[in-house]
Amino acid sequence: MSTLPNVHVLPDSAWLSHLHLRMRNRSANLNTFTHHANQVIRLLLQSAAQHLPYSDETVNTPIGDPFTGKALVRDVCGVSVIRAGESMESEFRAMFPHQPIGKILIQRDKESKLPHYLYSHLPAGIAGMSVMLFEPMLATGGSLLKAIDILKESGVAIENMIVVNVLASPAGIQRLVETWPDLTIITSSIEKGMTDSAFMRPGIGDFGDRYFGTYPGVHHE
Repeated sequence: MSTLPNVHVLPDSAWLSHLHLRMRNRSANLNTFTHHANQVIRLLLQSAAQHLPYSDETVNTPIGDPFTGKALVRDVCGVSVIRAGESMESEFRAMFPHQPIGKILIQRDKESKLPHYLYSHLPAGIAGMSVMLFEPMLATGGSLLKAIDILKESGVAIENMIVVNVLASPAGIQRLVETWPDLTIITSSIEKGMTDSAFMRPGIGDFGDRYFGTYPGVHHE
């Protein structure tokens, strides 16, 4: 578990360990990877939903009794950092079927490892929404910081952003927290470190390639 107040790691459990075992396996075929990754993503989104703002609302049940529960204060927008972030859209849509999804395209230079912003398309009124920012891999943190800058330029307050992440490196987490201490981060694992090529260890490989079946030598059966 993280000791940083705004960094929330999914609670350790045998089930979560099972999901990680299956999707981290280099021999996992496409169906196996996506099946188990989707379940981790749903857990992450459910955890992120706990950090949205709510107010009390009362309804009447079919027998006429009142029931008071929690209603979302504002709309929720999912924003995918293309391409790996798009893996979270299906589960987000299942949980929030009437909420919009925006896109940000940032490409990391393979030599310099620096992020380059290329494109974004965000819904009107995003400044007044809670935003879940989808970025499965948080290695150096450069791409995510660039995406946060794009959201801030669109009027989204840091306090209204939640990063939804599958794996994070200690260095990447530290960089985000030092830059934006009020940013909420939800992850399923903080890894041991990174290789010289900025792959996390023990890691999972390229999440986008494995999820969308474009990994060299991937098994589709």
